[in-house]
Amino acid sequence: MRRAAGPGRTTGTGVLCVLAASVLWGTTGTAATLAPDVGPLAIGAVAMGVGGLLQALFAAPRIARHAVRLRDQRGTVLLGAASVAVYPLAFYSSMHLAGVAVGTVVSIGTAPLASALIERAVDGHRLTRRWTTAAALGLLGTVLLCAAEAAHAADDTGRASVAGTLLGVALGLVAAATYALYSWAAHRLITRGTPSRAAMGAVFGLGGLLLLPVLAVTGAPLVSSWSNAAVGAYMALVPMFVGYVLFGWGLAHVPASTATTLSLLEPAVAAVLAVAVVGERLPAAGWAGTALVVTCLAVLTTPARRPRRHPDGPFRDPDARDVRDADPARPGVFERARALRRQVRSARSRRA
Repeated sequence: MRRAAGPGRTTGTGVLCVLAASVLWGTTGTAATLAPDVGPLAIGAVAMGVGGLLQALFAAPRIARHAVRLRDQRGTVLLGAASVAVYPLAFYSSMHLAGVAVGTVVSIGTAPLASALIERAVDGHRLTRRWTTAAALGLLGTVLLCAAEAAHAADDTGRASVAGTLLGVALGLVAAATYALYSWAAHRLITRGTPSRAAMGAVFGLGGLLLLPVLAVTGAPLVSSWSNAAVGAYMALVPMFVGYVLFGWGLAHVPASTATTLSLLEPAVAAVLAVAVVGERLPAAGWAGTALVVTCLAVLTTPARRPRRHPDGPFRDPDARDVRDADPARPGVFERARALRRQVRSARSRRA
C-alpha cells in the first residue's frame, strides 16, 4: 500500500525544486559574459522572452483547460506578466553595470523582503520568527557583498565606476521588486485552483510576448555568431524554461516569501562562478556576505521540531494544557466520552 505524501514531504519537494531552479539561475550571469557583444537588454529579452513562450507552449493544453479561471483572475495574470517583462531588463542591466556577483546578489537578495511585504500587505500573512531570522541574515550578506564590490570599484577605477555600481544596485532593487511580484502572482493563481503549469505558462507566456519588441530591436548580435546564438539558446532553454518549470512546482508547495528566500542560493552560486570562471575578484567582506547567504538558507531549510505525539490525539503541543491537566483527580474529556460510549453500547445490548 502506498503511503500518502504528507505536508512535510510535499514541502520538502517544493524546497528542492526551488533550490534546483536557483542553481540553474545562478549560471545566467556567467553565461552572459560569454557573449560580450550582446547587450544586457538583448540577453534579458531572449532569456525571458523565448523562455516564457516555451513555458506557454509547454502548458498550452492546461492553459486552455483553465482559461475561464485565468480570465476571472486576469488582473493577477497581467500584473505577473508585466513583472516578468520588466525583471530581466533590470536584472541583466544590473549585472552589466555592477558586476555579476553584486547584480545577482542585490536582485535576488532583497526579493524575500519585497515578497514578504507583499504577502503581509495583500494577504495578511504573519512573518514567522524563522523567516525573519533567515531574511535578516540574507539581507546582511547582501549588504556586505554590495559594500565590498563598491569599495573594490572605487579603488580600481574611481567615481565613474562607483556611479555605475550604484546605478546597477538601483536596477537590482527594481529586479527584486518585480521578481517578488511575479512570484506572488503565480503563487496566488496556484493557491486559487490553477495548476502550477497553467499559472506559470500564462504569466510567463504573456511576459514573453511583451519582451518580443525589445528582442526585435536589440537582438541582432545574437545571430551574428554561433557562440552568441548558443548563449541565447542556453539562457532560454535551461535557466529560464527548465528553471521556471521547477520554480512553478516549488510554488505549488511553499509560499512565495519562502521561495524567494530559498532562491538566495542563486547569488551565492553566481558569486562563486563569477570568481572561478569570469575572473572577478571578491574581497573578504564579499565572501563573508556569501557565507551569510548560505547560513540564511540553512536556517530556512532546517526541519522544524514536530510536536510530541500524544496518546489521545494526533499531536499535542508540550506547552498546551487541557481540562485533564487542570485537575488530576477529575476525569478528562476523553475518559468521559469513552464512559458514555460504553453506557450506550450496554443499553443497546440489553434491548437486543
